[in-house]
Amino acid sequence: MDTNFSDDFLVKGKFSINNASTQYKGKLTKEEGEQLLIQEKEKLRQLQEKLYSDGSKSLLVVLQAMDAAGKDSMIEHVFGGVNPQGCNVTSFKTPSSREYSHDFLWRHYLALPQKGMIGIFNRSHYESVLVCKVHPEYNLNEKTWKSVKDFDDKFWENRYESIRNFEKHLSQNGTTIIKIFLNVSKDEQKKRLLDRINEQEKNWKFSAADLPERALFDKYMECYETAINETSKDYAPWYVLPADNKWFARVAAIQIIIDSLEKMDPQYPKLSEEDRKDLEKAKEQLESENNF
Repeated sequence: MDTNFSDDFLVKGKFSINNASTQYKGKLTKEEGEQLLIQEKEKLRQLQEKLYSDGSKSLLVVLQAMDAAGKDSMIEHVFGGVNPQGCNVTSFKTPSSREYSHDFLWRHYLALPQKGMIGIFNRSHYESVLVCKVHPEYNLNEKTWKSVKDFDDKFWENRYESIRNFEKHLSQNGTTIIKIFLNVSKDEQKKRLLDRINEQEKNWKFSAADLPERALFDKYMECYETAINETSKDYAPWYVLPADNKWFARVAAIQIIIDSLEKMDPQYPKLSEEDRKDLEKAKEQLESENNF
């Protein structure tokens, strides 16, 4: 099955949220996609092992989406086969009082993957130009600003610039960045929220706060469009995946990740001549042992 979606959803040029499909319209069937995902998970496992043993580079995967778009299940299905020692997932909730006492990027620095690791941000530093733009009063918790009137166009321009500089710095110091937006439709979100209410085993996923945020869906889409246009760069590209079909979003995401790792070209460490001689000595010693 020779299918690769790693370049199909890369943001190139001016991005329009209205022109971005939420549904997969290709020929791949769900059954084929699920089989392809199994194959790609093994490929990802092998690449992650190389990255871990190489220890000179890291990969940061940023996942952003509206509620019920499938971020948690994507992490489970895409990364379920990798060695947990080489992969960290950080889910960013509302900042704590300690986090608010620092700049908005501080807590994200603390969660960055070390060399040899894959780091996954479930939500990220982009919340500061998404939820905080829809609800500018949240910024007042940082105590640097006194009024929502302070959050003018210049304020947001500075935020985007800070994010670009942050990501460029990471890129220049060995971290490859992939940013994925799961583009779910309002109708599909409604369906999934209703599933959380109707299916008892999913009740825990539903929050009363989901509905007020859903009412701001269009405003969030405007913020996503602006953020993606402001920050999709060669060193930190955005990929916008149609997410109404969860199975397809997972296939596309894993192929994007695999493609990035292949370009990073991690290698198993090469032993020196002295190390090889030590291995031969160890082999001889082990083989000479008496078995009882």
